[in-house]
Amino acid sequence: MTSTPPGAISLTCRIERWPIAGTFTISRGAKTEAVVVVAEVSQSGLIGRGECVPYPRYGETPEATLHAIRAMQEPLAGGMDRIALQARMPAGAARNALDCALADLEAKRAGQRIWNLLGRPAPEPRTTAYTISLGTSEAMAEATAKAAHRALLKIKLGGDGDGERIAAVRKAAPRSELIVDANEAWTEDNLAANLKACADAGVTLIEQPLPAGNDAALSRIQRPVAVCADESVHDRASLEGLRGRYDAVNIKLDKTGGLTEALAMADAARALGFEIMIGCMVATSLAMAPAMLIAQQARFVDLDGPLLLAKDCDDGLRYEGSLVYPPEAALWG
Repeated sequence: MTSTPPGAISLTCRIERWPIAGTFTISRGAKTEAVVVVAEVSQSGLIGRGECVPYPRYGETPEATLHAIRAMQEPLAGGMDRIALQARMPAGAARNALDCALADLEAKRAGQRIWNLLGRPAPEPRTTAYTISLGTSEAMAEATAKAAHRALLKIKLGGDGDGERIAAVRKAAPRSELIVDANEAWTEDNLAANLKACADAGVTLIEQPLPAGNDAALSRIQRPVAVCADESVHDRASLEGLRGRYDAVNIKLDKTGGLTEALAMADAARALGFEIMIGCMVATSLAMAPAMLIAQQARFVDLDGPLLLAKDCDDGLRYEGSLVYPPEAALWG
């Protein structure tokens, strides 16, 4: 093991487990804890931090993510910066943690907030969605009723019975704006019926109704509700192929590989006429904080990860009802 030269960036990373308040259920399964990987980059007594969520849907594991981050120790010690990182690592959770940690360190070295360094507007509070997990119509209506005071609800659907689910949810929250996430669970056979059920319930947006790679039907059907790509979109390279199928794109830093690509992707997506949604995995405020920069230009903000945990990290984001506030410097950036 080689020692880090004086003044060079050193790296540590670790896996953390955060219990979820209850159970978080989507079409692919349920979980009771958020497993995250935290990267810390240190230089001259300053520490920058970033957090990611390895996603099994893309073949990621916490252990492999940890290994991928640790492999960057030598390039970092040799002077690799955040921009050079984009070519050294593929888009994904590992690069996200490191990209955000380097951005945090940049801000601390400069004694400025990261948005000033990036030439972006200072973030303001935004209304975030609150997620209702997939379940029976009765269970989802009960959970929705408890959250009906929130301005924006994100409803997890899962295929058969979704028409009944969304009708029950709408009845339980007559005044909330509703967006739906099917997590690739619909088929060409039930697509039209489920779109109609969502339209009848006044749903504003539907995320990823069909499986990524098998979503061509979206270009052949009238869409009474705007449709947003999630699993079908990752970074800027995937945007062009979505035209004609989707109306919006869900940008998640774990998919883009960090804030650097996410900001560029948001600009490119808007130039192509897509609405922007900023999304998240279930994680702590450390993972949400960089996404607040994307939230400023997003039509839909879904940064409720910490609200689903039994406990958040120290210096977490401030949530007041459905409003989420920008991070303090003690947390990130």
